[in-house]
Amino acid sequence: MKQKLIRITTVPRSLNKLLQGQLNFMNEYFEVIGVSSAGEDLVELRHREKINTFSIEMNRQISVLKDVRSLIKMFFFLKKEKPMIVHTHTPKAGLLGMTAAYFSGVPVRLHTVAGLPLMEASGSKRKLLNFFEKLTYLFSTKVYPNSYGLRDFILENKFTKPNKVKVIGSGSSNGIDTKFFSNSKNDVFTKKKALMDDLKIKSGQFVFLYVGRMVGDKGVNELISAYSLFKQKYSNTILLLVGKFEEQRDPLKKVTLDIIKDNDDILHVGYKKDVRPYFAISNVLLFPSYREGFPNVVLQAGSMGIPSVVTNINGCNEIVKNRENGLLIEPKNYQDLFQKMEIIFKDEKLYASLCKNSRGMIESKFSQNQIWKSLLNEYKIQIENFKKK
Repeated sequence: MKQKLIRITTVPRSLNKLLQGQLNFMNEYFEVIGVSSAGEDLVELRHREKINTFSIEMNRQISVLKDVRSLIKMFFFLKKEKPMIVHTHTPKAGLLGMTAAYFSGVPVRLHTVAGLPLMEASGSKRKLLNFFEKLTYLFSTKVYPNSYGLRDFILENKFTKPNKVKVIGSGSSNGIDTKFFSNSKNDVFTKKKALMDDLKIKSGQFVFLYVGRMVGDKGVNELISAYSLFKQKYSNTILLLVGKFEEQRDPLKKVTLDIIKDNDDILHVGYKKDVRPYFAISNVLLFPSYREGFPNVVLQAGSMGIPSVVTNINGCNEIVKNRENGLLIEPKNYQDLFQKMEIIFKDEKLYASLCKNSRGMIESKFSQNQIWKSLLNEYKIQIENFKKK
């Protein structure tokens, strides 16, 4: 009989999209159960990954009454299932999942850190989030930051002991499917011209692309400011925005929203399930985020052969090497972003070199097969460590 492995995220989209394919792979070795809040993504996950799922409502925001209810439900669920491993992702699922796993007697309790909202917090909120993070790590048997920069941040802030922290492989929570994210795939090539016609993008126009949540801490305000400045000098360009607005969490400035609405050369297409055609018609990914764990979108761009301009922060600067497969900028600095956009637009020799290097650098370090096998091996190590106790 297979041992049980329970993977938990706060919202089902994280489980469904960020770990796509991985749960089905692990299901060959464990009886995998996915746990998250209810939603269509949880249903889709169950069918695609061929695993069992269970819904426990979890609130991203701090809500004492709701959080206690979620914790109690999680405790009794884990007590009933008796898994060998509970592996959590995202802050709230980590706190509730690790706490419930500890008190229900789960032997191997693992938590992946993929970005820390507390990095942008201050004052009493920062202190509270620091406490919750330490509590999560206290109840874990091992903590996996998905980048080396995050590992350093965790240790610098003394959230836990160094021997409890480990990065899997070269980083990333799930790696990248380089066969799927490829410009050579026929379905991508076929959709490319149709999409350009649909968006009225002309051949020869230089397309800057952003993919991600349309919120402040992804640097979208700075992105729009930089492009507005850029457009004053260079007319034959387009800014393509792929992602949805989140008015309830870190909304964009009104001036940013007005520019997006009024500028005909800024195309906002909303959230898209398959982003590959948008990469295929673009020249450069712009990703000026304030904080990251290990950004999948930058991996996707590289795998599609597209260079990226990203902020010089952990995760981003572990994927992009300056002037090798992209350019680095300072966070929250729209003028620096403008200058790097200008360099990559004007220097044809540099741009060609960045494109040439992009895919190979991703294939060599971040393929899904490498990440999945490394994580599977880590599961085996942690089970053996438990048995030796």
